[in-house]
Amino acid sequence: MTRRPALPNLSEAILTPDAVGFVTELTRRFGGRVDELLAERERMQRRYDAGELPDFDPGTADIRNGDWTCAPLPADLQDRRVEITGPVDRKMIINALNSGANVFMADFEDSTSPTWANIIDGQRNLRDAVRGSIDYLHPRTGREYRLNGQTAVLFVRPRGWHLVESHLQVDGRPVPAALFDFGLYFFHNATALVAQGSAPYFYLPKLQSHREAELWNDVFVCAQRALGLPIGTIKATVLIETLPAAFQMDEILYALKDHSAGLNCGRWDYIFSTIKTVRAHADRVLPDRGQIGMTQPFMRAYTRQLVRICHRRGVHAMGGMAAQIPIKSDAVRNAAALQKVRVDKLREVNDGHDGTWVAHPGLVGIARQVFDDLMPGANQISCQRPESVFGRDELLAVPVGTKTLDGLRHSIRVGVQYLEAWLRGHGCVPLYDVMEDAATAEICRAQIWQWVHHRVVLDNGMTVDPALVQQLLTEELNQLPNAEDSRLDEAARLFSELCTTTSFTEFLTLPAYRRLQE
Repeated sequence: MTRRPALPNLSEAILTPDAVGFVTELTRRFGGRVDELLAERERMQRRYDAGELPDFDPGTADIRNGDWTCAPLPADLQDRRVEITGPVDRKMIINALNSGANVFMADFEDSTSPTWANIIDGQRNLRDAVRGSIDYLHPRTGREYRLNGQTAVLFVRPRGWHLVESHLQVDGRPVPAALFDFGLYFFHNATALVAQGSAPYFYLPKLQSHREAELWNDVFVCAQRALGLPIGTIKATVLIETLPAAFQMDEILYALKDHSAGLNCGRWDYIFSTIKTVRAHADRVLPDRGQIGMTQPFMRAYTRQLVRICHRRGVHAMGGMAAQIPIKSDAVRNAAALQKVRVDKLREVNDGHDGTWVAHPGLVGIARQVFDDLMPGANQISCQRPESVFGRDELLAVPVGTKTLDGLRHSIRVGVQYLEAWLRGHGCVPLYDVMEDAATAEICRAQIWQWVHHRVVLDNGMTVDPALVQQLLTEELNQLPNAEDSRLDEAARLFSELCTTTSFTEFLTLPAYRRLQE
């Protein structure tokens, strides 16, 4: 039995009986496999906690060594040199599609707080965008927003396998959020996109194994058959943003090879996953978040390996996110921020990436100029990188750096403010000249937990323990404004629990999501 939720305003066109039936069928067919794969994640983490480390699977060596390629890419995905990402609110969708980027990834995951209104309105917004009918009237300024004649290619990122959508239940259980987000968007828009000469394109988050990619492939096949679309119509780019997935990039592409549009370096979640995966290893405690940049050897190994593997298999290798945002109030700081973006994008294009991500429309021009200057063709897929072969030791190299009180304070400030905004329904939050999302907040709280768990001694001689974290949290809260509608106290309690609990919470969005339902 399917329990239909109450409908938010204007959502009747999204939660139609046929659309809910489509999601229900996907859930009944694949929900059990989602449970199995989540249980497998838990089993693997217990092994890591007991002393093991991720490694290449000898059982899939034939895939890694085999001479195969993914299916050809469609015309509108040949050139992806600049991609912009952001939440699924109406104004953001219009601005991103109009931004001059090649691709806009509409994000139901890390940059959207999954309130019921946000999720359903996001689906309605995307449905209107696909049909070219989306518009927005700013309530304060009266400014009207509409789509330009030429817009970015649309990708959608559903939520990860670990999340549920509690507002729709099938057979007494909430549906997997990934199937909910994918199912509604595909059902309402796939045929329209194909009629326009495009197709339904997706980004797939948080995968930890090729078996999880195989599940997505089976979902794609089932969905395409249900709507009478040819197998391979769907194309999906997988974010390599977990440490275990870095050892299975060939296998992930192979699992999706009829539907693959390459891999992306999800750098911020990758750092979070590295902390989470090796959290029990006292010899693998990471330095300050701000010191874990893309030039750290383990990050260089993972990104360069991704380029080599993607190009060998005939698909795009997408670079990571530039999280900086323009600083209108300070020309000097703004110039420094833009220079960081330029250096980052130069590294990516010289490493062979076929495109890159930005978080703000103001960065599209800089990223485009760098790639236009050094990548005259649509992509660099034909440029093979046989020298970029990295083994287990390189991928697991411990980053060097210091552990400081300032770094700890910054993680507390960012983490608690982001969580407060998330609880109020905002998943993409500008803080200290950077666009923060769930991935960067995860780094903050995971790193603090790791430092507390291993009683890290900072460079000033202080030991990180629960008492110190609570003291610093109190001091930082006293410096932050607490508006009438603020959920700062609630966010602070949750953040403190996440950082100091004995057992590690796999994702902060799991307990935070329960608070959204209260």
